[in-house]
Amino acid sequence: MELEISLLAGLLAKINARPDISDLLLGGELSGINNPAVEEKLNQLMTYLENIPKAPQRLPVRIYMAACMDLIHSGHFNCMRQAKALGDILVVGVISDEEIARCKGPPVMKQAERRALAEACKWVDEIADGVEYYVNLEILARVKCDYVIHGDDLAIRKDTGTDAYEEVRNAGKLKVVKRTEGISTTEMVGKMLLMTAEENKEAQPTQVSNLVRNPKTSNFLATTRRINQFSSGRIPQPTDKIVYIDGSFDLIHMGHVETLKAARELGDYLIVGVHDDKTVNQHKGKNFPIMHLNERTLNLLAMKYVDDVIMGAPWEITEDMIRTLNISLVVQGSYHKDVIDEVAGNDPYSVPKKLGIYQEIQSNTTLNAEEIVKRIVEHRMLYVQRNTRMVENENQYYKNKTYVSEI
Repeated sequence: MELEISLLAGLLAKINARPDISDLLLGGELSGINNPAVEEKLNQLMTYLENIPKAPQRLPVRIYMAACMDLIHSGHFNCMRQAKALGDILVVGVISDEEIARCKGPPVMKQAERRALAEACKWVDEIADGVEYYVNLEILARVKCDYVIHGDDLAIRKDTGTDAYEEVRNAGKLKVVKRTEGISTTEMVGKMLLMTAEENKEAQPTQVSNLVRNPKTSNFLATTRRINQFSSGRIPQPTDKIVYIDGSFDLIHMGHVETLKAARELGDYLIVGVHDDKTVNQHKGKNFPIMHLNERTLNLLAMKYVDDVIMGAPWEITEDMIRTLNISLVVQGSYHKDVIDEVAGNDPYSVPKKLGIYQEIQSNTTLNAEEIVKRIVEHRMLYVQRNTRMVENENQYYKNKTYVSEI
């Protein structure tokens, strides 16, 4: 072995000093060498290199995450972000409507609507549609994944009262990630349950203990670290065609996704302006927005079509704003943000229209935040029963929780 190493070192030194031999070696033209001694040593080198054991090829680590993603929020997206960091390929299983109804209660959003949000997330590589609620080793094998992830809030089977991930946990296939504080589907549904058609524009709902979690428990807002984790960090180039779209983007849904995707395809860089809570409240009514500004911002940053977000964007677009951001095109979905505007005033898009840089994107769905609230209000008792049980589970989690480091 020492002789081979010495021979290799000597040959490499000679090859580096003799470009003619280096060229011949790299070109594979050993037959053109007339010096038998050099030819023999080069053949020895080639044989030695061919016999060096090759390092085994590392296969990509595939991570599986099964989720309802009903009324999706930054907690779901942060779970996907952490899951992606644990492997190379993230496969998200969108649980079927039937499975959610059987194991948790009636879903608010339809399966296709939930799938659209999962597909739009920038951390998701593959989708498994219509999967089972409880994950086992057979499901992991079916989706060809090495591990499944879940938050540190223990999932309990509704039918048996046992750990829903016991089988994969015992097989060493479960990876636990930190649950995101301060946001949950249960909390959002609880807030909407407190709204009625009459209250929707007239009264601020009050907390009811069996519909929403105890308000004294922790309710963290977004940190700068979280915004950095979600942000693309990409800076527009001077030659980029910058497209701008704005709105409240409350309860982000399939209609938003379709419009954002179409807007991004019109240029090179998409900036989304999201209005602050006071502005949304002023224009849409006292119970809106359901989600606060930081939450709506994180949801947008999780979308693969969004390059940057302006937090607290003005309701009306000005000429100075267009110049400052180098905006080439201002777009709006066909469901206008001011369609139910309670504040009489000027057209918020009058300036880009005057400049000839305004374009409307045809929406393929009528889904909006008001429709989502309507779905819950119309089936109020079903969701009251569901939320009463889910709030009990959340309160139990907060009572027993321990610190888990976030990825």
